[in-house]
Amino acid sequence: SQQGCDPFAQTQRSKLQHRRARINQQINKEMRMRAGAENLFRATSNHKVKETVALELSYVNSNLQLLKEELEELNSCMDVYQNDSESISVPMIPLGLKETKELDLLVPLKDFISEHYGEEGILFEKEIKEFMELRQAMRTPSRNEAGLELLMEYYNQLYFLDSRFFPPSKSLGVFFHWYDSLTGVPSHQRALAFEKGSVLFNIGALHTQIGARQDRASLPGLNQAIDAFQKAAGAFNYLKENFSNAPSLDMSAASLNMLVRLMIAQVQECVFEKVTLLHSQKDFLTWLQLAQEAARVEDVYSLVHQAMTQPHVKDYVPFSWTTMVQVKSEHFKALSHYFSAIALCDCPAVSDAELPEHEKAFLQFHVTMPEGPSLRILLQDPEERRKLGKAHLKKAIMKHEEAMRIHGLCKILRKMDILQEVLSFAHKRSLSKYSEIDHEEDFFETGDAPDIHPKTHQKPEIKSPNFSQVKVTDLFHRLGPLSVFSAKNKWYPARRVHLMRGENGFGFTLRGDSPVLIAGVIPGGCAAEAGLKEGDYISSVNGKDCKWSKHAEVVQLLKSTGEEGVEIGVITLQGSEGPKAAEKKAAAMSSGGGLLKSNKENNRKSLMNSKSASTLLIWNKKSKRSKNSTYSVPFTAVGDNEAMY
Repeated sequence: SQQGCDPFAQTQRSKLQHRRARINQQINKEMRMRAGAENLFRATSNHKVKETVALELSYVNSNLQLLKEELEELNSCMDVYQNDSESISVPMIPLGLKETKELDLLVPLKDFISEHYGEEGILFEKEIKEFMELRQAMRTPSRNEAGLELLMEYYNQLYFLDSRFFPPSKSLGVFFHWYDSLTGVPSHQRALAFEKGSVLFNIGALHTQIGARQDRASLPGLNQAIDAFQKAAGAFNYLKENFSNAPSLDMSAASLNMLVRLMIAQVQECVFEKVTLLHSQKDFLTWLQLAQEAARVEDVYSLVHQAMTQPHVKDYVPFSWTTMVQVKSEHFKALSHYFSAIALCDCPAVSDAELPEHEKAFLQFHVTMPEGPSLRILLQDPEERRKLGKAHLKKAIMKHEEAMRIHGLCKILRKMDILQEVLSFAHKRSLSKYSEIDHEEDFFETGDAPDIHPKTHQKPEIKSPNFSQVKVTDLFHRLGPLSVFSAKNKWYPARRVHLMRGENGFGFTLRGDSPVLIAGVIPGGCAAEAGLKEGDYISSVNGKDCKWSKHAEVVQLLKSTGEEGVEIGVITLQGSEGPKAAEKKAAAMSSGGGLLKSNKENNRKSLMNSKSASTLLIWNKKSKRSKNSTYSVPFTAVGDNEAMY
């Protein structure tokens, strides 16, 4: 199986993750102390003890507050995840990975194998250790495709673990511990769904880190960033729709909804950058397109800001995130007005030939039509264009200043040089353009420019995780086909039956394969006398494991039996006695939900096509059979597609 990153490697990202793990453990310790102190405070009636405990509680709460502030600062370290290139790009918001505790499954799984499957648990130590190593590796995935594959591989293995070891009615007694990504608060549950949900969260978080590290000054980098943020949105959305009642806040519906919106906004920002990069030669219509793309980015970031200020999310999201989103919303609104001004002031007046196309574009450009002359005059009169352009620049400068004001409110963002540089550059550029088009003889009042209608040529997609792209094999394959040997099936203790071949063979009919089913037992025959029943599954023949054996292989083993007879290991599913019930159970199991749908185990369709399952076989020691011996068995005992032995 794949390996995670070296946990001792001192990269900037791993140092952050180590700090996160340390803070999580300290938060866990302080919360346990607080819980103990609160219990003592409630239980005691001694006034002095109450005073001492109250003082201790205030210390603990103070420590917790400091730790949470330290973790918030850690979650705001966006620059570590950004690209190192010389180009200036607005930083993106990545998520840190959820931390988990080590999990020892050796004893619980060995016990379950012994109790439930009747096998020696110690014989499966290798498989259990391999699973635990995979879990350990996925705690430190590398920040690339291999890291994502590692998380996917573990997620897919959890399907098999669930099917093999988690019965619906009984708990395995194992707790899965995970820390909240943003608050560091520990949570634990026995439900495997919590483990699956947390891994899925980390798949989304790793996509955000991959998206944030791309060089967005190049087209391939932008396309990779778009893909990564769309996949992050897909992972969080899948988590929101398929997992509920999560014990940690980061996996609540409100938080996941906010994260999906944030990822979509970051995709939209990359789309804007892509349009800017692709159109190096800009004309009037291109500037209008850029203005509308910028307005679209502003629009989606304002939706993210709304989601971040919801009651259940507001106190939980880092202040730097909320501020960053608000800054971006104002910044892109300013850009939309700046590009509008450039389109009006820097591009030549429209010719008669271009007029229809430009009129059509301009009609859908503003949210409300600007006051003043008709559209034709506005587009063809340079002075009118300058007036409207000046109004747009005035609004752009106001929005730049608002973005810088909000940015200044957050201590963490003030330390972020790149963002400061981007905002300052955009502000100076708008001021410079304003002074260039501002004439001393302008006596008119600069009007209020209408907002730009948001529009994008590339709508973001929410790309759900494609779990099937990472193929895994069931680590506990040796337990037998999952359709029968699963946690939800119960069966009677395994039996070993010794059979001697009679005049007319063993006296039973077989159906299917992996495992082969005893579909009928001839009354009075050898099998009936030995205690074989309809609905039994053959698990071994003469000590050879047959759980995965095909029909023809079992037949061959039975045929090669000598005078000494044959020892058959059989199991009987509870509630599946009789051929019809067994058949029903097998069909139901093979058409089960989820990943099981692809399994062909005991699938009736494959049985119908199986050559070995449709032949009628009776054999005995004699090479010549009398007609009587062939017809002495009533044919009613042999159903369609069954072979008799």
